[in-house]
Amino acid sequence: MVVEVENFFGVYMLYCINPKYKGRIYIGFTVNPERRITQHNAGKHKGGAWRTSGRGPWDMVLIIHGFPSDIAALRFEWAWQHPHSSRRLTHVSRKTKKESSFQFHLRVMSNMLRAAPWCRLPLTVRWLKQEYRQDFAPHFEPPIHMPIVFGQVRAKAPLRAKEKQKVKENSEGFLGETGLSFSSQSAVTKQRCKLCFKKFLSEVGMLQCFHPGCVMSAHIICLAREFLRKEPGQLLPIEGQCPGCKNNVLWGSLICFKKGCYGDLEDIVSSSHSHWADELNL
Repeated sequence: MVVEVENFFGVYMLYCINPKYKGRIYIGFTVNPERRITQHNAGKHKGGAWRTSGRGPWDMVLIIHGFPSDIAALRFEWAWQHPHSSRRLTHVSRKTKKESSFQFHLRVMSNMLRAAPWCRLPLTVRWLKQEYRQDFAPHFEPPIHMPIVFGQVRAKAPLRAKEKQKVKENSEGFLGETGLSFSSQSAVTKQRCKLCFKKFLSEVGMLQCFHPGCVMSAHIICLAREFLRKEPGQLLPIEGQCPGCKNNVLWGSLICFKKGCYGDLEDIVSSSHSHWADELNL
C-alpha cells in the first residue's frame, strides 16, 4: 500500500546499484519522491542531480518526512550531507575504514534525529526498500515519538478550498458524535477555545482532538503552551494530555489530523488509550 501525504517535505537517501559505482550514497531533498527518483535515474537533462547523472540506476532506500516546511527539510539535508561542518553534529566522528558509506550515513542520520532541533519534530523514518533495512544501534534509536515505518509514500496534491470543505464534511463519521465537524465557517466562529474560552476567528489557528466522542477545540498557541508547561524552555511540544478527553496525544498526530491525514490516525483511535511509553516497560 502506498501512503499519501499532503504538504510533503522529505529528505532521502539514494543507493547506487550500478556495479561500477555500487554502494555510493546520495542525500537529497524532495517534495515528490516518486518523481524525484525517476529524475535521478533519467539523468541531469531530465532534472536529476549532476552527482547522480550517468551513474545509475539508483534505489531510493530511505526517506525522512514530516518536516514543517521546505526550509526545515533543506537544513536537515545540508547537515546530513555535511555533518562535520554542522555545529549541531560536532559529536559525530568521521567515517571509519570499516564503515561503508551506507553505514556511515545511517549513523549520521541516527545522531541527527536525537539532536536539537530535529529531535522535537514529528518526523517519520520510512524504509522504502525492505532489503536495505538496518536496525538502529543501541542508544541511537529515534525518539519514541518518531515512528519507523515501511513502504512507499506518495506526495498528495493539496486540496482546493471546496474539495477540502467536502472532505471535512465527510469526516463526520470518523469523528463520531463530536459535534465539531468543520461543517461551516460560521459554526467554527461560534466555538470557544477549551483553554482560553475565547471564540475562534477561523479554523486556521484551531486544533481538535481526534478521539471519538471528544469535543475539545483549542487555539494552537493555547494548546502548545498547555503541553509545554513542564518544558518552559521549549517552543515545540512533543505530546501532552488532551484537556477534553484526558488522553495522551502526540502533537504531530494533532497536526496530521488538522491537515486531513485521517488514515494514519485510525490505529490510534481504534486502539486502547494506553500511553506509548508503556511499551518501554518502565
